[in-house]
Amino acid sequence: MAKNNQEFVTQIASRSEDFPQWYTDVIKKTDMVDYSDVKGFMVIKPYGYGVWELMQSEMDARFKATGHKNAYFPLLIPESLLIKEAEHVEGFAPEVAWVTHGGSEELPERLCIRPTSETIICSMYSKWIQSYRDLPLLINQWANVVRWEKSTRPFLRTSEFLWQEGHTAHATFEDAQEETIRMLEVYREFSENVLAIPVVVGRKSEKEKFAGAYATYTMEAMMQDGKALQMGTSHNLSDHFARAYDITYLSKEGKLEYCYTTSWGTSTRMIGGIIMVHGDDRGLVLPPKAAPVQAVVLPIAMHKEGVREKAGELFDMLKKAGIRAELDDGDQSAGWKFNQWEMKGVPLRIEVGPKDIEKNQAVLVRRDNLEKLFVPMDGIAGTVEELLKDIHVGLYKKALAMRESKTVEASDFEEFSQGVKNGFVKAMWCGERECETSIKEKTGATTRCIPFEQRHITDKCVHCGKEAKHMVFFARAY
Repeated sequence: MAKNNQEFVTQIASRSEDFPQWYTDVIKKTDMVDYSDVKGFMVIKPYGYGVWELMQSEMDARFKATGHKNAYFPLLIPESLLIKEAEHVEGFAPEVAWVTHGGSEELPERLCIRPTSETIICSMYSKWIQSYRDLPLLINQWANVVRWEKSTRPFLRTSEFLWQEGHTAHATFEDAQEETIRMLEVYREFSENVLAIPVVVGRKSEKEKFAGAYATYTMEAMMQDGKALQMGTSHNLSDHFARAYDITYLSKEGKLEYCYTTSWGTSTRMIGGIIMVHGDDRGLVLPPKAAPVQAVVLPIAMHKEGVREKAGELFDMLKKAGIRAELDDGDQSAGWKFNQWEMKGVPLRIEVGPKDIEKNQAVLVRRDNLEKLFVPMDGIAGTVEELLKDIHVGLYKKALAMRESKTVEASDFEEFSQGVKNGFVKAMWCGERECETSIKEKTGATTRCIPFEQRHITDKCVHCGKEAKHMVFFARAY
């Protein structure tokens, strides 16, 4: 860790020396989460939950703009309902948590705590959908789910997490496919324009797709250690669940037809993505649109006449302009405050002291690059708004450059094996499950996605040498 970093932050591990420990230190020291008394279940503290609320608000607006409405479905699912879709059940069986007793009485039928809600929602859709006039049915749910994970890490993989899950029903396969891709694009735009995280989008392999789906589409982001993080998925379920749960409608021609359904979801694991894409050795670096505090005002030398009052005026200006601001007029030292707010990743720090008041200026310090700017107090809200936009662009470009620098093309397995140690590898693949499994066993890398934008590298599979079918992004992943 560089000397100047050591002077500011001594309690956060170095990313380059111990990335997992750095991640743990950051989320703990910035008061985002805490560990509960139940292994694998996290407590999201106000600062971490504030990030989720902003993400939720941004996504919810996008869902509603595309015609979706919110609803809520039960947490518990009867076992008889769950087992109707065999492939789906098999995919989630190892992770399902069961409720067997109500009070002191054993239940006549086990109830699973939802690992996802396709089954319970499909059972309701079979009641609600009667005619082509009821379609499309476009519903989203904000909820929690439980998947009993063996190895957990806050935000990235926990036994309980928060998410949204969209569930839609359509008259035709083509309509369902259009919805699936539309929502993947909503996710991509959200990731890039709100979180400042560039993603690769495409289709999952048959082995990696969602249990019971016809096809799964994904957006994959690269973390600073070169590993991939699946940020969101969208599934075309075709008529698989409709047939299992008898979701039918009477067509305009008077014929009884099965519906075609989709599901799509993102979760609090995206917060882990924000941390691992943008953070540095000083702590969090939050993209402005997801930052609970976008600018913090720090009065310097508060014992001097007028300093506290002028800082309060600047704070009021920012608040009136709709900027999420905070005034820190506590009695800690200025150095302590600098350290604290930098560690919490606040995009802008605004300092005002006696000399600044004389010059009618304020000192703005950007969190993304630590650049110090001297700006007039007049019109400061507009200046801050423009800087927040610039910070977002800067974070996105930096993350994209990082991803590109750690992405290589491989034409043989030696190049492939070296490449996945550091980041993403683009390589040709035969499409066979056995080959895919062998690649993971040998390198730890999985097929992250078959991108929509295909590039021909060679004619042969990078691993087995058979005729290649796709260019694929491979990576080790969280």
